[in-house]
Amino acid sequence: MEEIHPTPHHPGVPPALPGAVELRVSCRHLLDRDTLNKSDPCVLLLMQSQGQWTEVDRSEVIKSNLNPVFAKIFTVDYYFEEVQKLRFEVYDSHGHAGVGTHDDDFLGGMECTVGQIVAQKRVTKPLFLKYGKFAGKSTITVISEEISGNNGYVELAFRAKKLDDKDLFSKSDPFLEIYRIDDDRSEQLVYRTEVVKNNLSPIWEPFKVSLNSLCSCEEKRKLRCVVWDYDSRGKHDFIGEFFTTFEEMQRGCHVPQVQWDCMNPKYKIKKRNYKNSGVVVLLDLKVSTCVPSCAESCRAEPCRAPNEYLKALVAVGEICQDYDSDKKFSALGFGARIPPKYEVSHDFAINFNPDNDECEGIQGVVESYQSCLPKIQLYGPTNVAPIISKVARVAADEERTKEASQYFILLILTDGVVTDMADTREAIVRASYLPMSIIIVGVGNADFTDMQILDGDDGVLRSPRGEPVLRDIVQFVPFREFKNASPTALAKCVLAEVPKQVVEYYSYKAFPPRCPQPDTPDSNLSSPQ
Repeated sequence: MEEIHPTPHHPGVPPALPGAVELRVSCRHLLDRDTLNKSDPCVLLLMQSQGQWTEVDRSEVIKSNLNPVFAKIFTVDYYFEEVQKLRFEVYDSHGHAGVGTHDDDFLGGMECTVGQIVAQKRVTKPLFLKYGKFAGKSTITVISEEISGNNGYVELAFRAKKLDDKDLFSKSDPFLEIYRIDDDRSEQLVYRTEVVKNNLSPIWEPFKVSLNSLCSCEEKRKLRCVVWDYDSRGKHDFIGEFFTTFEEMQRGCHVPQVQWDCMNPKYKIKKRNYKNSGVVVLLDLKVSTCVPSCAESCRAEPCRAPNEYLKALVAVGEICQDYDSDKKFSALGFGARIPPKYEVSHDFAINFNPDNDECEGIQGVVESYQSCLPKIQLYGPTNVAPIISKVARVAADEERTKEASQYFILLILTDGVVTDMADTREAIVRASYLPMSIIIVGVGNADFTDMQILDGDDGVLRSPRGEPVLRDIVQFVPFREFKNASPTALAKCVLAEVPKQVVEYYSYKAFPPRCPQPDTPDSNLSSPQ
């Protein structure tokens, strides 16, 4: 065996370290449970632990609205190595009773994982009632945003003066909404203040938001601020708006009471002497930077104690390197944003040399693995097929040579959560015709059901089209079963089937199999799209 490809998944990151994500929720076309008005929706966020659903947070109640955009931002710790199941339940709140106490209040629910939301950034799914019944045309949208390590918080306080009066028999009941304008010109609700009743010069309570939420930590990002007159039926009257930036707010800290004209564009066109619909004043702004968490500190300063990835890499690599003549190993990573442009890659060289991804010995792989950590950003989804196909193309080139003396071992270290299962099965079936074996070591406490399927010990692995593997080339082992065992025991287990796989390959080469061979290695071993 000449070539070995140890492939660390997510270099240098201990599997237990969390990152935080912010989740924003909105709904469309909710069921109307109220007789006189519309439903008053509220969202409950539940997380599954040991098979049980537990409520972790809930949104505010929005009165009489079937298309609510919730101001509440859910913050969830994201463990890349785990499958974290979430459930969003929408209820019609009656105020006097607890949310969710009556079946009739249930407007629908949706289940997903944190990883799915982080990978897709924006997830829209239908809401379901009990027994899998659709809740009409109701949908829920969840938008995720990862909180950066250098994130801080800002405390803001606003008031308004001389707002337009929208009520006939009393004064307006104003509230303020702040929207962040993203690069695609879409608007994300950052914060909605409380309603101040019967007051044209309201003082709203101070509030605290992360800089990530407010402006994506970009001081020049435009913000849209809107003042409304609250209506209990959900038909709020527009008073006016203004645009600003966090940079402008900060400059205002040095000028007593920076303020903005609250403008109604329609009035500006129609009324000749129109000045504004009131003035909004920034009363206070305080910025606080976050103290790095233990997790963030570990990311910034990699721990030199070997984590599970390194233990598995060294245990298997040191055995395999005895069969490699030049002791050089290709080391690839996947599932990360990589410099310089921080584009997502599923087959990058961890030494950041695309022209030569080989490292000198297992120690060289370990060193590249550790130095890679501060230079990348973890990113889903977890696509395994590109790595398998890349190594398979190298093996196919070797097979076409006259000697065909090299055999390739692909070592994949992964959390076990595969998001391109169909493409991975197809890639393994193609690779089963080539001089290569695949060893998968599952790190962490994830559900490894998919990996057991790829192993094929319980049945013949087939492609999505039904084509079986020519030979079983995958061996999967969960690292947790060897946490307290010696490295030798792990290596012995994962390498046990390799000699047989090598013999089978060369036997098939001597006696061509009856099942159909791939038409051409090039066409069948290209990376799945």
